Amino acid sequence: MPSIDYTLASYSELFMLLAAFAYTVAFLAFSWDLAKSSKTIQAVESRLETKSRVRETVPAGAPKNGSARSWDPDGGREAQTADAGMGYTGPRRNAARVGVALTVLAAAVHAAGVITRGMAAHRVPWGNMYEFCTTGALVVTVVFLLVLTRRDLRFLGTFVLGLVLIMMMAATIGFPTPVAHLVPALQSYWLIIHVSVAVIASALFTLTFAMSVLQLLQADRETRIRSGRPERLPFLRIVPSAQSLENLAYRINAVSFVLWTFTLMAGAIWAEQAWGRYWGWDTKEVWTFVIWVVYAGYLHARATRGWTGTRAAWLSIVGYLCVVFNFTIVNMFFSGLHSYAGV
Repeated sequence: MPSIDYTLASYSELFMLLAAFAYTVAFLAFSWDLAKSSKTIQAVESRLETKSRVRETVPAGAPKNGSARSWDPDGGREAQTADAGMGYTGPRRNAARVGVALTVLAAAVHAAGVITRGMAAHRVPWGNMYEFCTTGALVVTVVFLLVLTRRDLRFLGTFVLGLVLIMMMAATIGFPTPVAHLVPALQSYWLIIHVSVAVIASALFTLTFAMSVLQLLQADRETRIRSGRPERLPFLRIVPSAQSLENLAYRINAVSFVLWTFTLMAGAIWAEQAWGRYWGWDTKEVWTFVIWVVYAGYLHARATRGWTGTRAAWLSIVGYLCVVFNFTIVNMFFSGLHSYAGV
């Protein structure tokens, strides 16, 4: 068995630290974008209301890209909102562009940290909770950046990077684990298949969790507007409607559910090879199944029982809390055949 390369391990820790710093700055840039954009919208709408010149339709010569906005015939400026396709219009979003650029840089440095960790250990870098957290945080970021190429989800940047930073801090502070070889039960090609798919599914669940939380906030805002009450969170003006968020979260959860189903099946096959049985009611196995049941219930209830709106959002949130419980509490406080936390 190759010896551990502690020099590469130290480089990995340095890359993780630099990535966390870049994520923090990107998080601040996205937060500044939300605050600045919401203030711009309020100022434009206030000016239009004062002049009594708000129009529901866009006049000839105005930009046409399908998004909902208010057009000012004098200044040619428009109030920035998001349409059902997650598209934006309006004032320049320099802070958001800086946030995306920094996120790309952070992801590149983060990837270097994950890769050097794997090279130091001469294996795939997800053999314990520290490695699962750091690799999972990288996958969350990469998935977010990939989705940005198709849909403008920059409004999610603050929330996604906030979760990424929590995962990075949990890995560094809560689950610090020196580079080491795997226990015999994990020395299998099924580690690459089973855990990698679980990481991707968890990353997608993280995105839908952020969307579901925003959906609840946006639904409350829409209710307050209909009842004539003042808004609480102005930044929600640049967030798509609760219905748009729910629809996108549902589609992503459907993909994640397929991946989690494969994770469950691959785990059973691996268990049969490692321990001679497909299912043994180990705590980890039970909670993996619980997560599957919760998301299956979410998809079924929304598709056939009309569980839309806040009920669907809460089911999605409960499913993600089960994922977090399975990864943290079960790994740390429940003994079993899957006790590979490394802490």
